[in-house]
Amino acid sequence: MNIKLVLISLYIVLIYWISSHLPSMHALFYPTLGAFSFLLASREFDMKEAGRVMAGATIGSAIGTLLHAASPGVIGLLADTLFVGWLIHRFRWNAPPILAVSIIPFFVAQPNLWAAPLSVMLSIAGLIAVLAGARQAESLWRPVSFRSTIAPEAE
Repeated sequence: MNIKLVLISLYIVLIYWISSHLPSMHALFYPTLGAFSFLLASREFDMKEAGRVMAGATIGSAIGTLLHAASPGVIGLLADTLFVGWLIHRFRWNAPPILAVSIIPFFVAQPNLWAAPLSVMLSIAGLIAVLAGARQAESLWRPVSFRSTIAPEAE
């Protein structure tokens, strides 16, 4: 079994458990976290690219939160999707889940303006740490082939 898949699954379950048992951490778990998990896991791990995805998701979430606070109806949603979509295109954030996290405030009530953006940033930072750990574990886990290093016996 793929070690990244196991670690991502355990991470998502951990975040779910934390969010369901600690009311102040409820916003940590959101369905798009699974999409970010498999998006980042399916690519060659690059810390710079993962950081860009985290920054884009945090910015998108902040924009969605602010636009929802300003106009919680269809006008705010339209402005959010247009603006975040433009940012995704402009900064080449090759991560469609960024738009999905930006609309979270439009269907889930947030107690504070900072809760969703901070939760998105923290959960993706944790995901990046898990994937970095998975990369290290995979490099240690690969069996070493000694056959290629041993010279054939002379007859």
